[in-house]
Amino acid sequence: MNSRRPQRRSRRFLKWGLVFGLLLALTVSCMAPLSGAADKLALLSQQDNTDVGLAEAGSSADIPPRMLKAYKNAVQLIGSRVPKCRGMRWPVLAGIAKVESHHASGHDIASNGDIRPKIYGVLLNGSGAGGNTSVFTDTDHGKWDATATGERAVGPFQFMPGTWETAGQDGNKDGERDPHNADDAALGAAVYLCGKGRNLAVASQLRAAIFQYNHSNEYVAGVTGWIRQYSAAAASTGSRSSSVKGVTGKARTVIEAALSQRGTPYAWGGGNASGKSTGSCCSPSGKSGAGINGFDCSGLTTYAFAQAGIRLPRTAAAQAGRGRRIPASAGQGALQPGDLVFFGYAPGRDPTIYHVGIYLGGGQMINAARPGTLVRKDPVDAMPGFAGGARLV
Repeated sequence: MNSRRPQRRSRRFLKWGLVFGLLLALTVSCMAPLSGAADKLALLSQQDNTDVGLAEAGSSADIPPRMLKAYKNAVQLIGSRVPKCRGMRWPVLAGIAKVESHHASGHDIASNGDIRPKIYGVLLNGSGAGGNTSVFTDTDHGKWDATATGERAVGPFQFMPGTWETAGQDGNKDGERDPHNADDAALGAAVYLCGKGRNLAVASQLRAAIFQYNHSNEYVAGVTGWIRQYSAAAASTGSRSSSVKGVTGKARTVIEAALSQRGTPYAWGGGNASGKSTGSCCSPSGKSGAGINGFDCSGLTTYAFAQAGIRLPRTAAAQAGRGRRIPASAGQGALQPGDLVFFGYAPGRDPTIYHVGIYLGGGQMINAARPGTLVRKDPVDAMPGFAGGARLV
């Protein structure tokens, strides 16, 4: 429900200079990118169709738990709002919110769903800033978008104030309809997508719903891509098993060490060969690990492999240079329990690797995903940008 972003052009060497400058900033530690840097990388990659696409991580592992709860809550409530609606699933809402606000990344989400600071789009005054070329006159006197000089999209689902007046819902049952509340906004988006009773399990009707949300075929393609990604993650969660049964030697030591840390908080910059430690400030999303005793992704792998007597460098990209490299082209089937598994912005370009986990078998890995999560098992295909693995044991 927002205007399209402007296209930008740059010389190839300037573009990749910016890309690798951003990557150097991100590889101080490791985490799936969540905000501005990733936007810039994705935008740059779209400008040259001869380039390998840059992937931004996005999966159930990368959705703040409170936002995921809001999506699932909306699915449970949609039948009471649009009884004829069929096929509403949380990945549909997640796909929209991913494109619109990256799941409100960089913002605090209270237990009641309130998001602060509030999320505002660009002022739609036809200036061209942020891609807007049309003038939208004020409809809410600044009630939702904090300006009476025009309109701008609001909240994690980027509703226009006028649209919110008709589609807005009270998802957290506090008596208010607030587009800056995760539960309200998610349920409002579900109602808007359902229309008078679409069947979103039918591909053509799902596309029509997304196109209604934003009249752009590019937007529809982007959202449906994320829906597929989230659907794959949801389908694989709980459907695959992994165990240390049958795993021996150093690989077993590594896996058991990593699994022993399940439930440990993610801490940006946290973890070392001795175990969890207080992290540092700040992740790409602006979250500080300074007050959290835990692990980030490469801190966890550093610790687990140290228990088997193997020293690793501290960052995910550097760890890709150790052991026998398993290329992404070999597929997940080439991985064995105890292998490192990598994710990168640009497949085939190891300096762009930003995330690492430890392969458990059965399509799963042990993973320290992002701020606000705990060390846990995740399906490997819950994250895009699969960049292969490395065998050290």
